[in-house]
Amino acid sequence: MKTMLFLKTMIAAAATVLQAAAADKVLVYTRNHVTNGKGYVHDNIAASVAAVKELCAEKGIGCDASEDPAVFTAANLANYKAVIFSNSNNEAFATPEQSKALTAYVEGGGGFVGIHSACGSERKNPDFHRVIGGTFVWHTPNKPFKVVVADKNHPSTAHLPAVWTWKDEGYLCKLQPGLRVLLEMDATSITSPPRAKWPFKFEGDRYPLAWCHTVGKGRSFYTALGHDIACYSDPAYRKHLQGGIFWVLGISE
Repeated sequence: MKTMLFLKTMIAAAATVLQAAAADKVLVYTRNHVTNGKGYVHDNIAASVAAVKELCAEKGIGCDASEDPAVFTAANLANYKAVIFSNSNNEAFATPEQSKALTAYVEGGGGFVGIHSACGSERKNPDFHRVIGGTFVWHTPNKPFKVVVADKNHPSTAHLPAVWTWKDEGYLCKLQPGLRVLLEMDATSITSPPRAKWPFKFEGDRYPLAWCHTVGKGRSFYTALGHDIACYSDPAYRKHLQGGIFWVLGISE
């Protein structure tokens, strides 16, 4: 009897360890797909995935990477603490059920991170728009511009100067209400093309580039920065990205 009790205890303990190990993982998703085959695919994907794996490893967090939409099932997503859309674009899902699985996962307490062109994924999907917080409309040329820290009290921005110059595409998105804006583009620092010719109009001289918010019980973080391969070896950017991921996971640096 004691032997059986001991075995049951050991099995239960092993199951707990396995569950904990599974929970300390994130899934990086990189699908770039359009049915008509005309979508833009970033050349930074491999560098971004490698950077995420390195940043997560610093906290002992495992990282799987995939571009297969079949990963979006409730059973599979239960293996991860967060899903990171890294430079994905256009059609993220192959079926409506896959989209619903991600939404339910985040609403139920899972984390979500979007990097750069992730906001160009699922552009006509209101559920994904609600999860990520913004949908791509247009971007400025890939040139240096000024970035303003709108919220210094966040692990993704605490290390950054109040204003800094960064070379990237300034993404302009259709935004969800209630976002906690972390970084803003100084629109006056972009001179070409003239702002009057921009196809996306907004009030004021600043525009959100990074933000976070809650979706149900889950946390979501997005940064528009990260177009160039060189971004993913830049210490300031890596710390910005890592801070966002760790915030989503609810762990301190």
